[in-house]
Amino acid sequence: MSPPSFEPTPPYYIPSPSSGGVNPGPPTIYPSPTGGNVPSPVVFQPPVIYPPPSVPPPPNMAPSTALWCVAKPSVPDPIIQEAMNYACWSGADCTSIQPSGPCYEPNTVFAHASYAFNSYWQRTKGAGGNCEFGGTAMLVAVDPSK
Repeated sequence: MSPPSFEPTPPYYIPSPSSGGVNPGPPTIYPSPTGGNVPSPVVFQPPVIYPPPSVPPPPNMAPSTALWCVAKPSVPDPIIQEAMNYACWSGADCTSIQPSGPCYEPNTVFAHASYAFNSYWQRTKGAGGNCEFGGTAMLVAVDPSK
């Protein structure tokens, strides 16, 4: 005795009647009249290439553009100072912009904040860190140290 066969049929619908210029509602869906279980969808495989390549494909790498997080020059110093304090307290390495540090000069709030913002961003971007600092920072593609 062979197992019962099942041939799925798609659901069918009966449209709702419309009256007096009113748009009909969504169609009413009825289960397949034959009932039963619907088989799992087919899993699609990648296409087969003939002849097969003789070497592996090149790695899928996006072009890399170096970016730096710097202070916006249009933001007033007191606001940049607050954002820089946040960056230094939140994970930026600010020892280099201390008076005896190698990046202390130029001794400006803008330069120090740019260093702190970039330090924070470089350390945290892989974990979702951003370069915003309340709208006081921006990303640039030109190395600010040059």
